[in-house]
Amino acid sequence: MVEHRSPKPWTRVRFLPPLPLKIYLDFIKVFLYPFLTQTKIEYYLLIVKIILKIKSQSLKDKYLLKISGKLISFKLKFICELKGERAMNWSESISRAIEYIENNLTNDITVEDIAKHLYISSFYFQKGFSMLCGYSISEYIRNRKLSLAGHEILHTNNKIIDIALKYGYDSPDSFTKAFTRFHGSTPTEVRKGGKIKDFAPLKINLILKGGYTMEYKVEEKENFRVIGLKDSFQYETANQEIPKIWKKFFKKNIFNKIKPKYAINIDTHMGSELFEYVIGDNYDSSLKIPKGFEIIEIPKFTWVIFSCIGPAGMKMKEINERIFNEWLPNSNDYEIAAGYNIEMYSNPENYKKGIDDEKYYCEVWIPIKRK
Repeated sequence: MVEHRSPKPWTRVRFLPPLPLKIYLDFIKVFLYPFLTQTKIEYYLLIVKIILKIKSQSLKDKYLLKISGKLISFKLKFICELKGERAMNWSESISRAIEYIENNLTNDITVEDIAKHLYISSFYFQKGFSMLCGYSISEYIRNRKLSLAGHEILHTNNKIIDIALKYGYDSPDSFTKAFTRFHGSTPTEVRKGGKIKDFAPLKINLILKGGYTMEYKVEEKENFRVIGLKDSFQYETANQEIPKIWKKFFKKNIFNKIKPKYAINIDTHMGSELFEYVIGDNYDSSLKIPKGFEIIEIPKFTWVIFSCIGPAGMKMKEINERIFNEWLPNSNDYEIAAGYNIEMYSNPENYKKGIDDEKYYCEVWIPIKRK
C-alpha cells in the first residue's frame, strides 16, 4: 500500500525570486509612490532601473514576469503624466518658476536649475519668460535679491557684509555698486534711514487668449550659408544692445551687396547666458567678404515658419510672443529642436512705407522636431 503524505507546510510557501535585496527595496519605493515626495522623473528612472536589473537576472519565472509587467505599466503611466506636465499651461510654468525662485533667493540659482525643475529646456524657458514678463530671468532674480536686501538693511541690525553674502555677493564693492544702481542709495545711506525701492514677486493671472489664426507651414530646409555681421550678447541686456548692431550694419552702407534679410539668434547650448546675433543675407560666393563680416552656416532642420504681415517692429514682437507663450506650449506635435531663431525680412524697397507698411511681409523660423 502506497502511503500518501501531506506536503510539509513550508513546502506550500512560494518563495520570492532570488533577486538582490536592493531590488526589493526599490519595489517598495515604487508602490509607496503616492506617499513619498520624489519627483515623477526620479520614479520613472527607478522603474526603468528595476526592469533592467530583472532582465539582467535572466530568470524565467512567472511571478517575476508578472512583477516586471506591473512595473512596465507603472512606467507607461509615468510617461503619460510627464508628457501631461510638459504640455501644461505656460502661465502655470511661470508661476512654478517664480515659486521656486522665491524659495531659493539665498542660493545660487541658475536658469538651468529652474528649467530642470519645470522639465523644459532652458533655452525655451528663458526666451518665453523674457517675452511674457518683460525682463530676463537673471534680471528678475537680481532685482528680487536686491529688494529683499534693501528691506533687511532698513529694518534689521544685521551687518551689511552679512546681508551681501546672504544674497550672493562676494565683495562689499560689487554689492554696493549693484545696490546703489537699483535703489539709488548706498547701503550705508539706507541703514541711516534712506529710501529703498520695492520689487515684489511676480503674480501671474491667467488671461484666456485665442480666437486668432496663426498662419504657418512646416518645411525641411537643407543647410545654407549666410554672410553677415555677428556679435554676442547677454540675454539680460540684449534689448538695449541689439539696436547698436543694427546701427553698425547700416553704417556699413553696403545695401547694394548685402541686405539685412535675416536676423538670427543662435544659442547652440540652449541655456547659456550668452547668445550670438547675426544680421545678414544669403551668401554669394562671388562676393568679396567685407571687413567685419563673416560666413555663418545654418544646419539642416525642419522649420516651422510663421507668416507675418504688417509693420515689422510691432508685428515681429507680437508673433514671437505668441509662438513662445502660446503656440509652442500648446503644441501636441512639436518642440524646439535647436537654439536657433530666424527672422526673415522681405526687401523694404518693394513697399511704399518700407518696413512700416501695413502690407510688409516677414517671417519667423523655429527649428522643430516631433515630440
